[in-house]
Amino acid sequence: MATFEDIKSIIIKNNPEAEVAVLQRAYDFATQAHAGQKRLDGSDYVQHAIETAYTLAQMNLDLDTITAGLLHDVPEDTAVTLDEIKKEFGAEVAKLVRGITKLGKLKYRGLERYAENLRKMFVAMAEDVRVILIKLADRLHNLQTLDALPPVKQQRIARETLEIYAPIANRLGIGELKGKLEDLAFKYVYPEEYAWVVKNAKARLDEQLAYVNTIIEKMKDLLKQNNIQLIHIHGRVKHYYSLYRKLLRKDMDLNKVYDLVAIRLVVPDVSACYHMLGLIHAQWKPLPGRIKDYIAQPKPNGYRSLHTTVFGDDGRIVEIQIRDKAMHEHAEYGIAAHWHYKEGNKKSFQLPPEQLKWITELLEWQKEIKDNEQYLSALKIDTFQNRIFVFTPKGDVIDLPENATPVDFAYYIHSDIGNKCSGARVNEKIVTLDTKLASGDLVEIIIDKNRAGPTEDWLEFVKTNMAKSHIKSYVKKKHGRLLGIFSRKKEG
Repeated sequence: MATFEDIKSIIIKNNPEAEVAVLQRAYDFATQAHAGQKRLDGSDYVQHAIETAYTLAQMNLDLDTITAGLLHDVPEDTAVTLDEIKKEFGAEVAKLVRGITKLGKLKYRGLERYAENLRKMFVAMAEDVRVILIKLADRLHNLQTLDALPPVKQQRIARETLEIYAPIANRLGIGELKGKLEDLAFKYVYPEEYAWVVKNAKARLDEQLAYVNTIIEKMKDLLKQNNIQLIHIHGRVKHYYSLYRKLLRKDMDLNKVYDLVAIRLVVPDVSACYHMLGLIHAQWKPLPGRIKDYIAQPKPNGYRSLHTTVFGDDGRIVEIQIRDKAMHEHAEYGIAAHWHYKEGNKKSFQLPPEQLKWITELLEWQKEIKDNEQYLSALKIDTFQNRIFVFTPKGDVIDLPENATPVDFAYYIHSDIGNKCSGARVNEKIVTLDTKLASGDLVEIIIDKNRAGPTEDWLEFVKTNMAKSHIKSYVKKKHGRLLGIFSRKKEG
């Protein structure tokens, strides 16, 4: 179990100038407010607040967010009010605690209530994305103590994590937290599959980790010989749930998974990344088609890195990820990295708008969808399904759900392009409009300016709510016009 001293030591290590006295007051305040309260696992309730704040400290977040993490359950579960928190800790902390309190416990009390709570959560995210960071830290500790709950609740909370919370962490680029959430939920949602993966992967993981360590030593020599500073290098073991998802696509054959253990190499800057990529390819032969440049073309969640897969010693295949320190921070902490303390104890609160575009879009269409069952269905497809990343002819990256088609792509660009879409080129080849796109595809839409609009049969294959909404709207208007014409003819 984490302690308050652990939180303080992490903060001071990351930022020696931090005013930890404020945090001490928040800890004392939360301890007093939760005095006598116990969780179902028998621990003092304040321990949950400590664990939540500890995760936020590990993410190197600002003091206001960590303080709010300590206090996040106080107004919900004690007699203390938000006004008292504002008076004691300031408006910023109170705003974050209020954001969490508004969400309530997000318990599943029927479809209507649940959908409304999710709608509230996305509004709170749009107002201040740090609210969801606290919520994710809160959910992590709830999963770590899930054994204390009845099986029905275990299933609900774990499944909700896989369907809602882990995908949110992924969309925000917080890779490490996403992996932890998924692995903790995995064993409750799919216990047999979890047991199989752990049993069958363990020996292979240990053996591959030992092999990768020999490659790491040779890579260190390569860096030294070429006077490239090494920031960090280690073997990254694939998370169990991520491995399971990959195995489903590989006939459950571990021999077909090349990145069971990947080498993660952190160097000083971008030029060193490309320099090291060249040196690695000179030393070990790369696999054709397995080099990915996410530095030149980042993922929509801001992820940047060079990926390559090579034939290592003895012809064994090894995946390598190369990045600089800033890229590594973003890969680990995603959007949370924007709240890391900067030099001179100044906090950065400016977020790149493109990284929050999906939240803005989500708020727009959730206003349009009033039916809660339809809303939840659209949410899981549009927002939380596995994502693919495709490119426009100009090189812009477009983020779409898995199995999206050229029509989904066209409507994402603009409703007029969707309505006038008559064909598509994918990787310079003409394809049908119902073709499923894949990550890395270059997509060009062929427009017919004389086309009146979409056809109803497009609804059979499009995936995104945006495309469905525009097609349904056009079809409805068209039927309305035809009825009007028919009525006039009848009258005449």
